[in-house]
Amino acid sequence: MQIGMYGLGRMGANMARRLARRGHAPVVWNITPEPFAELAAEGAVVASSLADLVARLTAPRTVWLMLPAGAPTERAVEELSALLAPGDALVDGGNTFYKDDVRRAEQLRARGLHYLDVGTSGGVWGLERGYCLMIGGPAEPVARLGPVFRALAPGDLGLAPALAGAPPAATTAPHGFLHCGPAGAGHFVKMIHNGIEYGLMQAYAEGFDLLRHAGDAGRPEGQRYPLDLAAIAELWRRGSVVSSWLLDLAARALAEDPRLAAFSGRVADSGEGRWTLEAALEEAVPAGVLAAALFARFRSREEHGFADQLLSALRHQFGGHGEAPPAGGAKEGR
Repeated sequence: MQIGMYGLGRMGANMARRLARRGHAPVVWNITPEPFAELAAEGAVVASSLADLVARLTAPRTVWLMLPAGAPTERAVEELSALLAPGDALVDGGNTFYKDDVRRAEQLRARGLHYLDVGTSGGVWGLERGYCLMIGGPAEPVARLGPVFRALAPGDLGLAPALAGAPPAATTAPHGFLHCGPAGAGHFVKMIHNGIEYGLMQAYAEGFDLLRHAGDAGRPEGQRYPLDLAAIAELWRRGSVVSSWLLDLAARALAEDPRLAAFSGRVADSGEGRWTLEAALEEAVPAGVLAAALFARFRSREEHGFADQLLSALRHQFGGHGEAPPAGGAKEGR
């Protein structure tokens, strides 16, 4: 299936590669040309401009955006809405605020264009593992793009085996993608996903910080435990109720550098945690753990401990993120 891909950063380029490897025909464009040569060698068609990307697609066209949330995505939506024709679809796979999706979908619907918001999780590992896709938008274009979603998603790879005794699933969720509802639903689900991610990462970070300090001289004699954190992380990956992919990544980071010396511990937030708390306030739902995890990231920019270093290491492991910029610096998009 032919599809346009605009935005070839950490995730966008690998998504184009995954589509090409599975027999689809990605037409790609990026503001900077660095990814073009490699993607062309792997089967993607490189456009010379955004207008050329649209011109190379056969109607009904689909253009998938993988750009930072906010102004870059907003500009791209405006540009593409003038280039696309009725019946075409525009997909935003970044981390957009779901209320912006509702507004855009209404505006594009008036022009006869379909707008889909697709929360995309998988980070730098998605090329091999696949991407978990949380989809919002009208049913018709979602169904039409089913082959693309199926190619990008993990599918039946044993990442999460079927529950024993469970009836056959009535949705595509076991394949790693799901039509969650109308405009905004996909990014709303991804927003909460990232809020939960903050809490899980903070729990691991604080737990390993406690383990690290178990051997401190200030503890009573006979209760000092100079623990091997990398070995404990590896142990917990096997049969423990706290095992998870994030724990796998923590184990990897600690095996590479038990002291995490490469990380200062200054941890960024890219917006979704804040938006999750806004939703909690609007819905009057208590979210104390998620709030504490977000505030811990704010605190990490003032003082840094081992827990903050592990948070930084985890963000680098799953998403290739650098550490937070100094106050007033640019915020990371993913």
